[in-house]
Amino acid sequence: MDLAEVIRNNRDKIVAQWVDYTLSTYPSSDFFKKEKDKFSNPTGVSIRDGLEQLFDMLAAGNDPEDFRGPVEQIVRIRAVQNFSPAEAVAPLNAVKHITRNMLEREKECSSLFKDLYDFEFAVDLAVLAAFDIYMEYREKLYSIRVREIKSGSSILTDSKCPSKLSLENTQDFIKKV
Repeated sequence: MDLAEVIRNNRDKIVAQWVDYTLSTYPSSDFFKKEKDKFSNPTGVSIRDGLEQLFDMLAAGNDPEDFRGPVEQIVRIRAVQNFSPAEAVAPLNAVKHITRNMLEREKECSSLFKDLYDFEFAVDLAVLAAFDIYMEYREKLYSIRVREIKSGSSILTDSKCPSKLSLENTQDFIKKV
Protein backbone atom coordinates (compact mmCIF):
# COMPACT_ATOMS: atom_id res chain seq x y z
CA MET A 1 0.00 0.00 0.00
CA ASP A 2 1.42 3.42 -0.94
CA LEU A 3 0.95 6.78 0.78
CA ALA A 4 -1.58 8.10 -1.73
CA GLU A 5 -3.81 5.08 -1.15
CA VAL A 6 -3.55 5.38 2.64
CA ILE A 7 -4.42 9.07 2.46
CA ARG A 8 -7.40 8.38 0.18
CA ASN A 9 -8.63 5.59 2.47
CA ASN A 10 -8.41 7.86 5.53
CA ARG A 11 -9.63 11.02 3.83
CA ASP A 12 -12.82 11.42 5.83
CA LYS A 13 -11.08 10.97 9.19
CA ILE A 14 -8.27 13.36 8.32
CA VAL A 15 -10.57 16.03 6.89
CA ALA A 16 -12.97 15.75 9.85
CA GLN A 17 -10.11 16.32 12.30
CA TRP A 18 -8.75 19.18 10.17
CA VAL A 19 -12.15 20.88 10.01
CA ASP A 20 -12.66 20.35 13.74
CA TYR A 21 -9.26 21.87 14.53
CA THR A 22 -9.82 24.85 12.22
CA LEU A 23 -13.31 25.62 13.50
CA SER A 24 -12.13 25.29 17.10
CA THR A 25 -10.09 28.47 16.57
CA TYR A 26 -13.35 30.45 16.60
CA PRO A 27 -14.99 31.68 19.82
CA SER A 28 -18.33 30.12 18.80
CA SER A 29 -16.74 26.91 17.63
CA ASP A 30 -19.57 24.64 18.79
CA PHE A 31 -22.03 26.42 16.52
CA PHE A 32 -19.63 26.38 13.56
CA LYS A 33 -18.98 22.67 14.03
CA LYS A 34 -22.60 21.55 14.43
CA GLU A 35 -24.59 23.76 12.07
CA LYS A 36 -24.44 22.39 8.50
CA ASP A 37 -26.83 24.85 6.82
CA LYS A 38 -24.93 27.23 4.54
CA PHE A 39 -27.36 30.07 5.21
CA SER A 40 -27.25 29.74 9.00
CA ASN A 41 -23.52 29.07 9.11
CA PRO A 42 -21.78 30.41 6.00
CA THR A 43 -18.42 30.60 7.76
CA GLY A 44 -18.39 26.99 8.96
CA VAL A 45 -19.71 25.58 5.71
CA SER A 46 -17.32 27.60 3.57
CA ILE A 47 -14.32 26.55 5.64
CA ARG A 48 -15.42 22.91 5.63
CA ASP A 49 -15.88 22.93 1.84
CA GLY A 50 -12.57 24.72 1.27
CA LEU A 51 -10.63 22.27 3.45
CA GLU A 52 -12.23 19.29 1.71
CA GLN A 53 -11.34 20.64 -1.72
CA LEU A 54 -7.82 21.53 -0.63
CA PHE A 55 -7.24 18.11 0.89
CA ASP A 56 -8.35 16.39 -2.29
CA MET A 57 -5.93 18.52 -4.28
CA LEU A 58 -3.08 17.87 -1.85
CA ALA A 59 -3.74 14.13 -1.87
CA ALA A 60 -3.92 14.03 -5.66
CA GLY A 61 -0.63 15.89 -6.01
CA ASN A 62 -2.17 18.81 -7.88
CA ASP A 63 -0.07 21.73 -9.01
CA PRO A 64 0.27 24.37 -6.25
CA GLU A 65 -1.30 26.93 -8.59
CA ASP A 66 -4.55 24.96 -8.25
CA PHE A 67 -4.62 25.53 -4.47
CA ARG A 68 -5.59 29.19 -4.78
CA GLY A 69 -9.35 28.60 -5.06
CA PRO A 70 -9.91 26.57 -1.91
CA VAL A 71 -7.23 28.44 0.05
CA GLU A 72 -8.86 31.74 -0.85
CA GLN A 73 -12.24 30.37 0.19
CA ILE A 74 -10.83 29.68 3.66
CA VAL A 75 -8.53 32.66 4.15
CA ARG A 76 -10.75 35.45 2.84
CA ILE A 77 -13.08 34.77 5.76
CA ARG A 78 -10.27 34.68 8.30
CA ALA A 79 -8.65 37.84 6.87
CA VAL A 80 -11.61 40.04 7.80
CA GLN A 81 -11.94 38.54 11.25
CA ASN A 82 -9.87 39.32 14.29
CA PHE A 83 -7.02 36.90 13.52
CA SER A 84 -3.35 37.75 13.29
CA PRO A 85 -1.69 36.60 10.05
CA ALA A 86 -0.23 33.56 11.81
CA GLU A 87 -3.57 32.67 13.42
CA ALA A 88 -5.35 33.03 10.10
CA VAL A 89 -3.15 30.62 8.16
CA ALA A 90 -1.96 28.25 10.91
CA PRO A 91 -4.90 25.82 10.64
CA LEU A 92 -3.86 24.95 7.09
CA ASN A 93 -0.61 23.57 8.46
CA ALA A 94 -2.43 21.28 10.91
CA VAL A 95 -3.18 18.69 8.22
CA LYS A 96 0.48 17.65 8.27
CA HIS A 97 0.29 16.75 11.94
CA ILE A 98 -3.10 15.10 11.62
CA THR A 99 -1.83 12.93 8.75
CA ARG A 100 1.35 12.00 10.64
CA ASN A 101 -0.65 11.03 13.73
CA MET A 102 -2.97 8.90 11.61
CA LEU A 103 0.02 7.09 10.06
CA GLU A 104 1.58 6.51 13.48
CA ARG A 105 -1.59 4.83 14.74
CA GLU A 106 -1.68 2.37 11.85
CA LYS A 107 1.29 0.06 12.27
CA GLU A 108 1.38 -1.11 8.65
CA CYS A 109 1.73 2.51 7.53
CA SER A 110 4.76 3.44 9.64
CA SER A 111 7.09 2.72 6.72
CA LEU A 112 5.39 5.50 4.72
CA PHE A 113 6.79 8.36 6.80
CA LYS A 114 9.59 8.96 4.33
CA ASP A 115 6.99 9.40 1.58
CA LEU A 116 5.28 12.23 3.47
CA TYR A 117 7.84 14.77 2.26
CA ASP A 118 6.00 15.61 -0.99
CA PHE A 119 2.64 15.84 0.75
CA GLU A 120 4.03 18.08 3.50
CA PHE A 121 5.85 20.25 0.99
CA ALA A 122 2.58 20.74 -0.89
CA VAL A 123 0.94 21.76 2.40
CA ASP A 124 3.75 24.26 2.98
CA LEU A 125 3.11 25.76 -0.47
CA ALA A 126 -0.59 26.04 0.36
CA VAL A 127 0.27 27.83 3.62
CA LEU A 128 2.48 30.28 1.75
CA ALA A 129 -0.31 30.93 -0.74
CA ALA A 130 -2.68 31.44 2.20
CA PHE A 131 -0.42 34.08 3.65
CA ASP A 132 -0.30 35.94 0.32
CA ILE A 133 -4.09 35.79 0.05
CA TYR A 134 -4.50 36.93 3.64
CA MET A 135 -2.33 39.97 2.94
CA GLU A 136 -4.26 40.80 -0.24
CA TYR A 137 -7.55 40.81 1.66
CA ARG A 138 -6.13 42.80 4.57
CA GLU A 139 -4.82 45.41 2.13
CA LYS A 140 -8.28 45.65 0.56
CA LEU A 141 -9.86 46.02 3.98
CA TYR A 142 -7.45 48.77 5.00
CA SER A 143 -7.85 50.65 1.73
CA ILE A 144 -11.63 50.58 2.15
CA ARG A 145 -11.28 51.89 5.68
CA VAL A 146 -8.85 54.62 4.56
CA ARG A 147 -11.33 55.72 1.89
CA GLU A 148 -14.11 55.80 4.50
CA ILE A 149 -12.00 57.99 6.76
CA LYS A 150 -10.89 60.31 3.97
CA SER A 151 -14.41 60.71 2.59
CA GLY A 152 -15.92 61.31 6.01
CA SER A 153 -18.22 58.33 5.67
CA SER A 154 -16.57 56.87 8.76
CA ILE A 155 -18.83 59.18 10.74
CA LEU A 156 -21.76 57.21 9.35
CA THR A 157 -20.15 53.91 10.31
CA ASP A 158 -19.45 54.66 13.97
CA SER A 159 -21.84 51.88 14.93
CA LYS A 160 -20.82 48.22 15.07
CA CYS A 161 -20.14 48.18 11.33
CA PRO A 162 -17.50 45.61 10.34
CA SER A 163 -15.22 48.28 8.97
CA LYS A 164 -15.56 50.21 12.22
CA LEU A 165 -14.29 47.22 14.15
CA SER A 166 -10.89 47.61 12.51
CA LEU A 167 -10.69 51.37 13.23
CA GLU A 168 -7.81 51.16 15.70
CA ASN A 169 -5.68 49.07 13.35
CA THR A 170 -6.51 51.36 10.44
CA GLN A 171 -5.64 54.54 12.33
CA ASP A 172 -2.24 53.07 13.23
CA PHE A 173 -1.82 52.13 9.59
CA ILE A 174 -2.68 55.66 8.40
CA LYS A 175 -0.20 57.22 10.83
CA LYS A 176 2.55 55.08 9.32
CA VAL A 177 1.59 56.07 5.76
